[in-house]
Amino acid sequence: MHISRRRFLGWLGAAGLGAGLAGTSRAASNMSFRGYPGGQGVLFDATRCIGCRQCEAACNKVNNLPPPKRSFDDLTVLEGKRRTDARTYTVVNRYDGIPGAAGPVYRKIQCHHCLEPACASVCFVRAFTKDKTGAVIYDPSVCVGCRYCLVACPFYIPAYEYDEPLTPRVMKCTLCQPRLLEGKLPGCVEACPREALTFGRRTDLIKTARERIRAYPGLYLDHIYGEREMGGTSWLFISGVPFGSLGLPEDLGEAAVGELTGGALSAVPIVAGLWPALLIGLYATTKKKDKIARQEKVEAVSKAVAATRAEAQAHLAAALAKADREKARAIEQEIKKALEKAAVKKTEEAV
Repeated sequence: MHISRRRFLGWLGAAGLGAGLAGTSRAASNMSFRGYPGGQGVLFDATRCIGCRQCEAACNKVNNLPPPKRSFDDLTVLEGKRRTDARTYTVVNRYDGIPGAAGPVYRKIQCHHCLEPACASVCFVRAFTKDKTGAVIYDPSVCVGCRYCLVACPFYIPAYEYDEPLTPRVMKCTLCQPRLLEGKLPGCVEACPREALTFGRRTDLIKTARERIRAYPGLYLDHIYGEREMGGTSWLFISGVPFGSLGLPEDLGEAAVGELTGGALSAVPIVAGLWPALLIGLYATTKKKDKIARQEKVEAVSKAVAATRAEAQAHLAAALAKADREKARAIEQEIKKALEKAAVKKTEEAV
């Protein structure tokens, strides 16, 4: 199985932190956490999605997110591939030219709300936790901005508020957890006009998915994406085309992060114990480097402004000097013309 460098580093960080900080995460232990009984989730059916983007609009509204640069009615955005960011919790992408597909196929992209989240595994301050509702939730009040969660996520979902100078946060889909606590549906599920999104208990969603696959074997692949990938997720997918053609990674395997690394790290506890200190040190070093970089940038800008000002003053002085010389020459020419004219007149009068 091919594993990318980024994913390997994410798993390594998850394992080290989980073993080094007791109680922070279950990921690096030999015990696998498979989610809370009764945990909820969403089933996405790619055969039903029409790419209308109403789920995007609903997500934006219920989460009070900034309005997009382009209207949700503008379907030309589907001509390019998009990903979630600090202002967008979900996007829909269109995939054309898939072998065997009658036309374009769409996929909704958002946090998968893993049963054993890698983001929670690497977080040494427990800013990420798996909630009983099924959602992976984030507490910005304890976040130190290390951004290891961005590296660890196998689906590349968490985004950072780089444009927020004072209180930047890690932003992602919340599964509308506040709405779930009120007994409401997630905004995207409520808005979907084609029932491409189904909300419910994860165990029931798996049954629903299997029933659809069994009833329409020619329409669906015999696989529920997210049932076992990376230990399982609360967001599940069924499709009539390979999941890789929809941008979903197919090299994750079924083992959760803790199962991949727990045994090895238990044999070298000192490494796991030192890992949090190492990450904290790296974080401090990174912050220091950022501070130095900002200072150097300010100094560079100041020098550039001073140099530009000096150059401008030199150009102005040269221009003024040139103007003075040209003015002096003009006066000399006028005086010379006046003298010549006077001489001619005097000669004419003498004659």
